[in-house]
Amino acid sequence: MIDTLTVVETPEGIALQLRSAGAMPRACAWALDFLIRAGAMMAVGVALGALGAGGVGLYLIALFGVSWLYPVLFEVLRDGQTLGKKALRLRVVNANGTPVTWLASIVRNLLRTVDMLPVCYGFGLVASLADAHGRRLGDLVAGTLVVYVDQPARAGTVPDVPAEHAPLALPSAERAAIVEFAERSAQLTPERQEELAQLLPALTRAQGALAVHRLHGMAAAFLGRA
Repeated sequence: MIDTLTVVETPEGIALQLRSAGAMPRACAWALDFLIRAGAMMAVGVALGALGAGGVGLYLIALFGVSWLYPVLFEVLRDGQTLGKKALRLRVVNANGTPVTWLASIVRNLLRTVDMLPVCYGFGLVASLADAHGRRLGDLVAGTLVVYVDQPARAGTVPDVPAEHAPLALPSAERAAIVEFAERSAQLTPERQEELAQLLPALTRAQGALAVHRLHGMAAAFLGRA
């Protein structure tokens, strides 16, 4: 599959589509968080350096807070996003799509020490690559998922192609689906467009880019274009 959709159903029977994040964007978010924390600790170290032994004790307390409390507090109180995740448009949620809880966040971050073994997040990387949803060991144990934050959809337009009448009579719901596909085509890769177009061989009677072009033409016809 080209995308990484995860479909979960809420207790109310509502199906949610979540796009799980893979190892690379998560690693980038972690690296950004690491730089932020390192910068903060450097500033704290300079400020406390003049206090001598007392300053060292305060520095160790601050180091503990930045290392362990930073991810938990941000994930729970800031809609599942540390500063690094926010910059990469990622969010931590429970596996059922609900906001991450205190216990789940604490567990996933405590198990980060296991994911880091034997070196450079070795266990976490292997688990992320092996899992269909890109979860590391901490996520598997805590029942959490790192997903992309969906951006508000912008109104799309159907590509300017000649109208083409569908070879079959279609109900209104299916016509609307084809129009919506054409409107969203600009947001999809050509490979993804072709993958979706291949689901309708009876309509397109073609493959690849030609199938996509014909669906765009049908959408134009449905909208009354000449």
